[in-house]
Amino acid sequence: MSTLAPLRLLREPWNASEGNQCNATTGASSPWCQGLNIPNELFLTLGLVSLVENLLVVAAILKNRNLHSPTYYFICCLAVSDMLVSVSNLVETLFMLLMEHGVLVIHASIVRHMDNVIDMLICSSIVSSLSFLGVIAVDRYITIFYALRYHSIMTLQRAVVTMASVWLASTVSSTIFITYYRNNAILLCLIGFFLFMLVLMLVLYIHMFTLARHHLCSISSQQKQPTIYRSSSLKGAITLTILLGVFFICWGPFFFHLILIVTCPTNPFCTCFFSYFNLFLILIICNSVVDPLIYVFRSQELRRTLREVVLCSW
Repeated sequence: MSTLAPLRLLREPWNASEGNQCNATTGASSPWCQGLNIPNELFLTLGLVSLVENLLVVAAILKNRNLHSPTYYFICCLAVSDMLVSVSNLVETLFMLLMEHGVLVIHASIVRHMDNVIDMLICSSIVSSLSFLGVIAVDRYITIFYALRYHSIMTLQRAVVTMASVWLASTVSSTIFITYYRNNAILLCLIGFFLFMLVLMLVLYIHMFTLARHHLCSISSQQKQPTIYRSSSLKGAITLTILLGVFFICWGPFFFHLILIVTCPTNPFCTCFFSYFNLFLILIICNSVVDPLIYVFRSQELRRTLREVVLCSW
């Protein structure tokens, strides 16, 4: 019986001959290269926690009219991206547990289709998470440096078009990935997109933090309101910088895994690294767990609304 495997298409390299794969496996047979045996119950628990947390964040943003702004709409979309990881993980883990205990018997062809759907969800989450982090960075940049023109630049209509475009691009790109996953060019595009968004966000944040304080000091003696507004925007930029750091830590090993698949599929070190794929998946799910905690910790308004949501005071 075939069983589900998370990100089956990326777990092992496909561009190496069978003989080379055997040699690489033999060369990487040390105890350190046996990987980690992570129980399905841990995947299930983390997935449930992440799903509940992100649902609460989305509910809080929808409930509080003070949070009905492009910035929080983008954060809401980022939470939905995290939920994609949670949902795919929960569905996969539940099916694996049911199949392992003989409760559910599924034909191998159906299992392969389910693998493709799960891979597509996770790929969509990768692209959408990166895209919305980039969109939020641009939004913060406009807020800090074009504060007086922000509402005319980032209108609700433009925000909706941006969100729709990101979700459409994520869906199309994940479909292409599943269809042509054996082509190294697809992986290179995904890696290139990750590096491009990372450089873009780093440049924007460095520029924001080097000039924002200067702007705060220069305007404080003239206009108090814009200063307070920019102080709040700078706090938002710090929050999103933390989100970026957590994203890089949690998703970095996964993208390094992709780079190794392309560059050294038969190298013993790379083969050893591949064996820790389940650990990389745990880190990805942990990112979905940590992100909502960052939102709540950095936003007093969101904390208050979440308290109301939890206490069911609608």
